[in-house]
Amino acid sequence: MEKEKLWTKEFVIVAMMSFLLSLIFFLLIVTIASYAVDEYNASTSTAGLVSSIFIIGSIFGRIGAGRMIGKVGPKKILFIGLICFLITSIFYFFMFNLSTLIINRLINGIAIGIASTATGTIIAEILPDSRKGEGIGYYSLSGIFATAIGPFIGILLMNLENGFLVIFIMNAVFSVVCIAVYFLLKLDQPIHVVDSSMEVRENHWIEKFVELRAVPISFIALMIGFSYSGIMSFISFYAIEVDLVATASYFFIVYAIVVVCTRPFTGRILDMRGANIVVYPCLILFVLGMFLFSQATISWMLLLSAVLIGIGYGNFNSVAQAIAIKVTAPHRFGLAISTYFIFFDIGLGFGPYILGFFVPWIGYRGIFLCMAGLIALSIPCYYFLHGRRDRQLLSRAA
Repeated sequence: MEKEKLWTKEFVIVAMMSFLLSLIFFLLIVTIASYAVDEYNASTSTAGLVSSIFIIGSIFGRIGAGRMIGKVGPKKILFIGLICFLITSIFYFFMFNLSTLIINRLINGIAIGIASTATGTIIAEILPDSRKGEGIGYYSLSGIFATAIGPFIGILLMNLENGFLVIFIMNAVFSVVCIAVYFLLKLDQPIHVVDSSMEVRENHWIEKFVELRAVPISFIALMIGFSYSGIMSFISFYAIEVDLVATASYFFIVYAIVVVCTRPFTGRILDMRGANIVVYPCLILFVLGMFLFSQATISWMLLLSAVLIGIGYGNFNSVAQAIAIKVTAPHRFGLAISTYFIFFDIGLGFGPYILGFFVPWIGYRGIFLCMAGLIALSIPCYYFLHGRRDRQLLSRAA
């Protein structure tokens, strides 16, 4: 039997927009704190707020977008998000104090939360049911590429004269490109929009903003995102402490290569065999990778941990996102996407702030060792929240 088509024009366009939005996100997340310090003499804590408030904004954006997508469709919501994102990208040129910078970062985050929820929903809508896991695996590679490229470009430009100005120009240009390719997007298939009869079936006010079926896997994603956030935020400090600075610069490159090579296969296995056969090995490998990372003393240990974490964490994220969609009715895909990323962003965004309190007590090795324990705890949590009923839930949703 011939496979249903995956690489449509719409799929490529939406993946491209997702890549550019993610690139802007990572370009700014590694540079904006330094900008706040250099331009406005911000304290370390205030600079951290300038960086992290973007993620808080994205959470608010996702909450609103998930609800509105069900009413007007994801394409219109995407356009609203892109326009807001362009406006806030332009406003970076007109910041005159820390307060306006923080406000703009918050609104900028809201805009990307709206736009990225819409792109995720469109992908969920256009992918054939039989290839959703595989398609989301390919689609989410856009974020992986942005993770590797964005920080590299940002750090490179920071060292140039007027580097921050160049960064803001790039952001504005990429925002314009996103809007330009938006007009090439044509969604011919029917989009599932909530009607009055569907509204009646919502049993509680919280269902207007959260997809309850997606909450169990989203909670596991929160635990996993929280665990990974320590690496993302503290790897540079840890590398200095263990004298592996040169090797640490290759960590995310190795990570990205491993994810690119493995993610399409894990998505295909999910579609054919269910989630458990992918999720359990991913979580186990993530535990081993984090433990090895916490004990690294020489280069090969750090790079091998990047391989294990790439296979484990890097594949869990896309598989969990696919699960959130597969257990959800089509007219609530937008809420499922927003629910998943709200939980994931909370773990990823607030993790460094919480873990930072424990660094003076137990050190970076202690932090990463504790995170290996948290990931291990997520395995039985996954079993009770989703794994034991995986086949039943996915077949019922189908």
